[in-house]
Amino acid sequence: MAWGYLNMLKLTGDHQYKDKAVRCLQWLAENKAPGFSQYSWGNHFPFSGRGVRLSKLEPIIVWSSLIGQAFLDAYEILEERKHLEIAISICDWILNLPRERTDSGACLSYVAYGQISIHNSNMLGAAMLARTARFAGGDRTLLEVAREAMRYSCSRQLPDGSWYYGESSKFRWIDNFHTGYNLDSVKCYIENTHDRCFEENLRRGFEYYRENFFEQNGRPKYYHNRLYPVDIQCASQAIDTLAYFSDYDDSSLGLALKVAEWTVENMHDKRGYFYYRELPGMKVKTPMMHWGQATMYKALVHLLRKMRE
Repeated sequence: MAWGYLNMLKLTGDHQYKDKAVRCLQWLAENKAPGFSQYSWGNHFPFSGRGVRLSKLEPIIVWSSLIGQAFLDAYEILEERKHLEIAISICDWILNLPRERTDSGACLSYVAYGQISIHNSNMLGAAMLARTARFAGGDRTLLEVAREAMRYSCSRQLPDGSWYYGESSKFRWIDNFHTGYNLDSVKCYIENTHDRCFEENLRRGFEYYRENFFEQNGRPKYYHNRLYPVDIQCASQAIDTLAYFSDYDDSSLGLALKVAEWTVENMHDKRGYFYYRELPGMKVKTPMMHWGQATMYKALVHLLRKMRE
């Protein structure tokens, strides 16, 4: 929500959005994960997914990196040093994570308690390190770790341009919104470091994404080869990623708008919130805060700003 409010402030100049963003950022600063001196965040509930089980408040690199990007936006837009200091602290936490070190790069772990190698979380961490380094005087350590993380995941990109969720056999699937995370991260890394080594990975990855995750009417598929479950985070991340790539590919903004129109028509409740998932013959209408409301708000504001530009 902070990320979306900051974009609305940038779009409209209306300071009510500054107040909303600042309150969100303050809450985040006050509610970081316990047990670490640096800033990081986890879910406020226990969570079990495929191949990972997290206790309540266990910090993960995904949330910490995404929240870190919001603090960097705050530093850019509000020009207050305290937001950069929190971003730098997040990077210190990332640097202390375990890493899978190989001859073709090193993978930042998904969690702090052990090594879990996942491509989207690794690249989100790399993007956070790279963008923070630009504001922190070109910190060489941040840049070196970011490059090694990108090298790990980009060297494991599949020949068709896709990425598995992770290299372990239990992580061998290809899905929509994690691919969006990957693409955002590579683009962010290139823009903030001017390191062109991964441009071909970006090109192939974006072509695969655009051609394999959307139906003609704009409905986002969850997997590259299967539609269901139609997930609100697939929709929101698709809108966000496609808006971000509007300066990279001429068709990107039109596809983002098509996805947004389908989502508003099919996944939006008349009371104002977005549904969680569509399954064959039914909709799961739970109004998830992160998996739905916040991601859609940020994505739609991003799309609106790109359309205005």
